[in-house]
Amino acid sequence: MIKNLKGQFIVLDGPDGCGKSSQVKLLARYITKNKIKTSCFRDPGSTATGEKIRKILLDPANHIGDRTELLLYMASRAQLWQECIVPALKKKNCVLLDRWLSSTCAYQGFAGGLGIAKVLDIAEHSLQRVWPDLTIILDVDLKTARQRMNRSFDRMEQKTIAYHKKVRAGFLELAEFRDDIVVIDARDDIKKVHKKIVQIIEKHFNS
Repeated sequence: MIKNLKGQFIVLDGPDGCGKSSQVKLLARYITKNKIKTSCFRDPGSTATGEKIRKILLDPANHIGDRTELLLYMASRAQLWQECIVPALKKKNCVLLDRWLSSTCAYQGFAGGLGIAKVLDIAEHSLQRVWPDLTIILDVDLKTARQRMNRSFDRMEQKTIAYHKKVRAGFLELAEFRDDIVVIDARDDIKKVHKKIVQIIEKHFNS
């Protein structure tokens, strides 16, 4: 049984097609069964402002540079923190998030060439809290990810194969520098991946 999750902030992140959105839903259901209230959000999004920014960022018709992407993601994140995450944490809910700063480090920082250090510097000046209590990176190879994405691609997903390979590398590199970032192999079926996530959370918060 998962304990000590009241008021904790947990992020599931990873390359497009890694299955994080589905895993957030499964994890929320599992934690709720353990009689702990959960609040689930997505980044960017989950606020009126954030959803508008999300639409701008993901619309293939828009031509947006890496620096603009970075600032738009950070703006949506700042609003999400103020409007949704802070109230949920004050209620001692367990907050589960689909993406957070780790994504911007991997996409705009590493793959986009802006540098992870620059992303973190901007985050420090933009966000009241930079890192969650735990970030779980769902790692998948590009072939597996593309096979799972049985739909039309958004603007970010339409970027080159070389770009998305760098995104994956960026996530893996980021995890080497922080003890609160854990990488799991997410190529297994959805139930097995969920079990891995639960085990990591149990170990992290119950130890």
